[in-house]
Parts: sequence; structure tokens; C-alpha cells
Amino acid sequence: MIIALVLVVLIGGGVLGVSLWLRSVSSDVQRVDAFTDVPKDERPQRAEQAKDAMNFLLLGSDSRDPDNQGGSRSDTIIILHLDKNRTKAQMVSIPRDTWVYVPKAKNAEYGNTNAKINAAYAWGGVAGVVQTVEKFTNIRLDHVVIVDFSGFKEIVDALGGVDIDVPQEFTSTHSLNPDGRRHFDKGPQLMDGAAALDYSRERYAFKDGDFARIQHQQQVIKAILNKAASGGTLASPSRLNAFLHATADAVIIDGTLNMLDLAMELRNLRGDDLSFYTSPTKGTGNVGSESVVFADDAAVGPFYEALRNDQPLPVKK
Repeated sequence: MIIALVLVVLIGGGVLGVSLWLRSVSSDVQRVDAFTDVPKDERPQRAEQAKDAMNFLLLGSDSRDPDNQGGSRSDTIIILHLDKNRTKAQMVSIPRDTWVYVPKAKNAEYGNTNAKINAAYAWGGVAGVVQTVEKFTNIRLDHVVIVDFSGFKEIVDALGGVDIDVPQEFTSTHSLNPDGRRHFDKGPQLMDGAAALDYSRERYAFKDGDFARIQHQQQVIKAILNKAASGGTLASPSRLNAFLHATADAVIIDGTLNMLDLAMELRNLRGDDLSFYTSPTKGTGNVGSESVVFADDAAVGPFYEALRNDQPLPVKK
């Protein structure tokens, strides 16, 4: 969830020597082969009118989540769509419990069955998630970014915290605090890294669970973007440097992504140019003993077809 934010910051303030600086930062970012094991003949074709648009798959893993055994499942799944003119971006969150068809990835033991979408990473790694998301959305993915939530705290702290308007009072029961609890009052507040992480990952305190967590994550993403692109950050070489290197340590990107080229293309993008959506659903239910989220099959097709064609999305959640 961070990579686009870093790229935006670098050019936005006309920082002296930014190209050399970015090359230094990008050399610290770990790379992953995301597409070699994805069968080419099974991948969606790119829409002609959207050939210059770009689609990222953003994955986040939260090893602190009590439902996550060893951090092997992708707890956050987002499609980031950049329009062909690089003037707008849409982020579509796919709830991690969405019940979908999960293809069997190369060398995977499991697959070719319906399951929660976050099982795709556990069973087939990055290539397995690419296959699953492309099958579900019919959108061809260009790049993959993986975010380690354990580095999230350092990213926010490097910015001096982020401003969040909490919509309702609640208490996190899986906090980073020693007693595992953190209370959030309703209203605007400055959050440090630990508080922002607790805010972004809590779902047990809400009736709508993961849907509330998705909304909170989207709030924090926009807050990071705005803070990173602010004059205070850009005018402080030490803070900007700390933010960039904290981000480099927290992300893994696919081997085909050229950060410098993308940074140049995104130099004018800001928080107000970023729109947030949630993949259309019919709500929650059960499949056997599993609690799942059911996709709204009637709405999913038109929704992702618009994204595939670089057109306005028909439904905003």
C-alpha cells in the first residue's frame, strides 16, 4: 500500500538530485518474480482503450493478526488502477474472506477449488494470488507490491505521525501495547506509528469486521499520501530520507517495476486524485464451518469491466 506514495513524493517537491536519491532507495527494495509461473494463455487480455493504463496488485500481510498463522496469508488485497493519463487512481479493496475460485498454481499442493481469496497466497505464493485475482476480476495485472505490516509503524513514525478522523469510539483488543488494548476516541487526532497500525488492523471491535478495517486502512493510506507530499516532509531532507528508507525496508516489488520511470509519471498525483472502493459484495455468510464474504456476482462483472476499460467505476462503496 505504500509504493505509489513513495513515488509521488520524490518528484512532487522538486527535490535536488532526486533521481540519484531514488536509485539509491530503490536498490534497497527487495524484488520478487511475480509472473513467470503464471500461465500466459490463462491471463486476461488487455483492453485496447486501456492499453496505457496500469494495474497494481497490492498485498499486505499482518503476522500479528491472531487469525494469521505465521503470516502466510495475504490479509490485505488491493487493486491499484492508474488511468492512462496518470491523473487519477482508484484503489479497490477485496475483502480477505471473499469466497472465490482459487486456481492451482505451479508446484502448489492445493488449489483448483473455491476458498477464501487470502488462501491463494498460502497455497500458491505471489503467482497464485495473481492467477486468482486475474480470474476473479478479468483484469490483467502489471505489477505486484507486497507490504510487510511489521514495517508500517516505522513508515508512519518517519513522517511524524498522520492525522486521522476516527468515525466512532472503539477499543482495539489486539494492540501493540503491553496489555494488548488501545482506546480510540471519536474525532480528529494525530496518530504515531503504533496507533496507526492498531487502527488499521482492528476488526474485532466492529459488527462489520473486515469492512470497517478496510475503511480504516483506506483512511490511513490517504493520510500517509497527504503527509508525505506535504511541504513539511518535502522541506525536511532528514524526514524524507527516513520515510523513503523505512518504506524501502517494508515493501517487496516485482522485478519488472521501474520505480524511477513510474515516479516521473506520477509526479502530479496527490491524495485528492485517489479514490477508494470495496469490491462489490452481498455481505457475509457461512460455507460449512467457515465465515466468508460473498461477492455480488451481478455487480462484480460491470464493476471490474469499467476498471478494465479505464472507465469510471459504476458503484462506489
